[in-house]
Amino acid sequence: MQKLDAIDRELLQLLQADAKTTHKELAAKLGLTISPIFERVKRLEKAGIIRQYTALIDRRKSGLELLAFCNVSLKEHARPFLLRFESEILQFPEVQECHHIAGPYDYLLKVVVADLKAYQHFISEKLAGLENIGQVMSALVMKEIKNTPQVSLPKV
Repeated sequence: MQKLDAIDRELLQLLQADAKTTHKELAAKLGLTISPIFERVKRLEKAGIIRQYTALIDRRKSGLELLAFCNVSLKEHARPFLLRFESEILQFPEVQECHHIAGPYDYLLKVVVADLKAYQHFISEKLAGLENIGQVMSALVMKEIKNTPQVSLPKV
C-alpha cells in the first residue's frame, strides 16, 4: 500500500469532487506548480489509487426510477460455485454493485432498473435463471437519503 501524504489526500478530495479540474486549477488550489501535480496524479493512477475517471449519471433523469438492494443466498458454497455466480452476475447491466458479504446471505446486489416490472423481470428471468440461486430477498428503496461515490480519506 502506498503511503499518502497530506497533499495527496487533498488532491484526491479535489479530484473526487470534480475529476475535470485541470492540473493548473489543482496546482493553484494546492499552492504548487503544474509539474508536481501532474507527477502526483500519474503516480496515484499508476499505483491504482485512482482507478478511473467517470461521469456520474442521474439515474432518475435517465429513466431508471427503481433502486433495489437484493440479498442472494447460494445453494452450494464451494469455490467454483462462488466464482461462477460472480462471473455470471457481471453480465447483468442492471447490477450496479455486487458484494460478497458475511451474514445470512452470500451476496448483496445493488440493482437499478426503470420500474417494478423491469425489476420483476430481472429477478424472475435473469437472477432466477442462474443455476445455484438459493434464496433472494429484495429491499426496494423508497427514498434515497445519501448517495456519494466519494471516499472519505482519513487524516494523516
